[in-house]
Amino acid sequence: MCDTVVVLSPKGVLFAKNSDRDPNEAQIVERHPAADHPPDSLVRATWMEIPQARHTHAVILSRPFWMWGAEMGANEHGVVAGNEAVFTDQPYEEIGLTGMDLLRLGLERGRTATETVSVIIELLERHGQGGGCGLERPSFTYHNSFIVADPEQAYVLETAGRRWATEEVRTGVRSISNGLTIPGFAETHSDRVKTRLSACRVRRARTEASAAEATGPAEMFSVLRDHGPTPRYRLLTGGMDAPCMHAGGLVASSQTTASWVSDLTSGLHWVTGTAAPCTGIFKPVRVTEPVDLGPPPDDRFDPNTVWWRHERFHRTVMRDPEAAFPRFEAERDEVEREWLADPPPTDEAFEMAERLARTWLDRIGQVEDRRPWWVRRYWAIRDRRAGLPDAKRPAVADR
Repeated sequence: MCDTVVVLSPKGVLFAKNSDRDPNEAQIVERHPAADHPPDSLVRATWMEIPQARHTHAVILSRPFWMWGAEMGANEHGVVAGNEAVFTDQPYEEIGLTGMDLLRLGLERGRTATETVSVIIELLERHGQGGGCGLERPSFTYHNSFIVADPEQAYVLETAGRRWATEEVRTGVRSISNGLTIPGFAETHSDRVKTRLSACRVRRARTEASAAEATGPAEMFSVLRDHGPTPRYRLLTGGMDAPCMHAGGLVASSQTTASWVSDLTSGLHWVTGTAAPCTGIFKPVRVTEPVDLGPPPDDRFDPNTVWWRHERFHRTVMRDPEAAFPRFEAERDEVEREWLADPPPTDEAFEMAERLARTWLDRIGQVEDRRPWWVRRYWAIRDRRAGLPDAKRPAVADR
């Protein structure tokens, strides 16, 4: 489950997205340079090969480690995009392009938001969308919606199978979540049960309200960190009622595994590269500069990877966020204010963020887990699956 929001104002265009996926589904921030390709060459997406374009633009992406496609990203021409899972009345194809594949292909081939939307539509109609999209449940699949923006314009693109609808965002705030929203298309094609279970309407209302006064990236950071004073968990769906999502439901559950904010006026993008924006720091990245964050992560704890090193801090904080947040939030916010005024190189920002997380972890110390029992159980199982060194083995069956 995810949320994407765009703001158009006289001051420019702002974009933000939380990528909500399975808790151990580490995400990679990576840059791919522009490239020319031989005639008749193919590109292997997540589940299928398709004809490659003769030229692909430079992109920077945030993608789940096991997918070819990306949850969110930007290209050298100032186009950004984010996708959402949506549930519809159209059949789900066993093999096709995933929404993440479509997003990456659109950014690699489109010079403007308009072109990028056209690329996605053309590929959708030709190849369809399908294939498994889940790590814990490999057969889990869905259709997709997108926000695509550049410094001049923004669009919502929603799909149901190979059908689609678009809406131009002319001014103000527009957000999408895990349900269709374009009038007429939504009423015709929504799967009402799954859409309601995703709590998308609740989150969409929160992101549109909180982004209404946004004038820069700092306010968009806050939009993505919103879960009220502390996360609240429902028995069936965990923390899915808020954009800063924390897993822990018995029926449906997702965790924000990476976050992204773009200021399209300056052309600077801000990424966490880690789970839970409330525990992470947004670091600047640029499409024009290489990104080298060390070895790529997977779904097993690896202290050599940026994403998993942060998980030790993130998962400690979430045992008792009410006690832990006050011990680091002010410093986190001050660092971001300094970086917004004078953005450092990407590698320096990531190094400093990691040093701070280690300091904050020492400051927090031992934390008693005060979450509801079902949330404790949920995370104990995921910690064990990931092989976290301090993971407790619960006296419960895996699920």
